[in-house]
Amino acid sequence: MKQEIIDLFDEYTHTALPRRDFFKKLVILAGGTAAATALLPILESNYAKAVMVAENDPQLSTETITYPGAGGEMKGYLARPKNASSELPKVIVIHENRGLTAHIQDVVRRVALKGYEALGADFLSIAGGTPKDEDKARELISALDAQQTLGNLKATLTFLQSRGSGKVGCVGFCWGGAMTNQLAVNAPDLGAAIAFYGLAPSAEDVPKIQSPLLLHYGGLDERINQGIPGYEAALRSGGKDYTICMYGKVNHAFHNDTSEARYDANAAKLAWERSIAFFDYYLKA
Repeated sequence: MKQEIIDLFDEYTHTALPRRDFFKKLVILAGGTAAATALLPILESNYAKAVMVAENDPQLSTETITYPGAGGEMKGYLARPKNASSELPKVIVIHENRGLTAHIQDVVRRVALKGYEALGADFLSIAGGTPKDEDKARELISALDAQQTLGNLKATLTFLQSRGSGKVGCVGFCWGGAMTNQLAVNAPDLGAAIAFYGLAPSAEDVPKIQSPLLLHYGGLDERINQGIPGYEAALRSGGKDYTICMYGKVNHAFHNDTSEARYDANAAKLAWERSIAFFDYYLKA
């Protein structure tokens, strides 16, 4: 697929570009309406491909929960190994700008299978929860109040900390990667933070970071990658514990296996292995 088409889809999913305008541009790049229509299922999420760990996996206990947020009730999807003690290390999983989708719930289960209590928080709880319509979910995400959302994220950390003595880490993807960076800035007691292709925090905020960081980026992700030099310079000058991993000729959202056009199996596998090793080192020690 032409890189221009993937870049256009990234623009559509991360800016206010209306769907009709996106499709008009796609028709031009694809060479016709029929070709553009055929490309849509490859570009958009297919949640039938989302399941790597079955919802009823016998090794896990899963449940939908509510817990106190900063200014109201939060909803979330919790998974943990069956019969595990409260001393398990814990991980917040922060969704993309589509909300708490089937894919992110599957990621929660993947984390839990590695010996963690994992919580996928729904940051659209304030709007009634993640809708099935992805365009609507993106609109709702873009309308969230930044400080209120950060407060709900910090409340999620506090909630997991209250569930035993295990250390708590965080992993986020895209919008969730940016929120992971923000949590690292605002929560000095965070045990470890992993951001997949997330917007960098301001250089002025970097000195506040206390947790170790693992930062994954796709080599073709120009929109996000323009923030790396300033972020890395601030991390280096502040003596922070960080690792940056760049994955060659892969795109934004390369870890999301529901998007055929952008998913890269090799990069996703390596990034996931590195992520679990990172959590094991910092949260299980």
